[in-house]
Amino acid sequence: MDRWAELTGRMAGELVVVEPLAAEHEAGLLTAGRDPEVWPYLTSFPFAAETPERFHRWMQEALSASASGTEGAFGIIERASGAPIGSTRYMALRPEHGGLEIGWTWLGRPWWRTGANVETKLLLLGRAFEQLGCQRVELKTDARNARSRGAMEALPARFEGIHRRHMRVPDGWRDTAWYSVIASEWPAVQAALRKRLAAHGVSAYARPTPG
Repeated sequence: MDRWAELTGRMAGELVVVEPLAAEHEAGLLTAGRDPEVWPYLTSFPFAAETPERFHRWMQEALSASASGTEGAFGIIERASGAPIGSTRYMALRPEHGGLEIGWTWLGRPWWRTGANVETKLLLLGRAFEQLGCQRVELKTDARNARSRGAMEALPARFEGIHRRHMRVPDGWRDTAWYSVIASEWPAVQAALRKRLAAHGVSAYARPTPG
């Protein structure tokens, strides 16, 4: 699909800039991700920032997925400081059906509950629905991950159920909670996200711009 030729691009908000993940983000992201509480439910790389070598493997996996076109990885940058503070991806791409997943999202702990994740989701969903022409955006998490599930429900995304024993993880099997937003719901979700950002002093945000 022509719209999907450039899956990722630079998107600027008031709190964060979301841009294609690049090698130069690595050192800053390693610092941002030092708290092990960031990683427990990111099953492929639990506590990826435990060592520089382990984090480098995480970076290479993310960059390779973007280069191959199977995923689109982003760095999340704090606009005020210019520091990398987290990452997220478009994945499970289904351009023929207008669908994708927003996943692998993490922020350094100092940026939890600051509005950074809210604005990141606003930008990612906006690009998905308004530029890529998506009809469905999925969000998934370990069913035990109450913090992530709460964030998805607050969008608000629609809970679609639990896929039991959905994937193997280091400590056994993961039940996965599925959520989604569809195109007809996007205006209401957008309004809800803007309202939440207003509580963080954000009155507007710049439209996503080409990378």
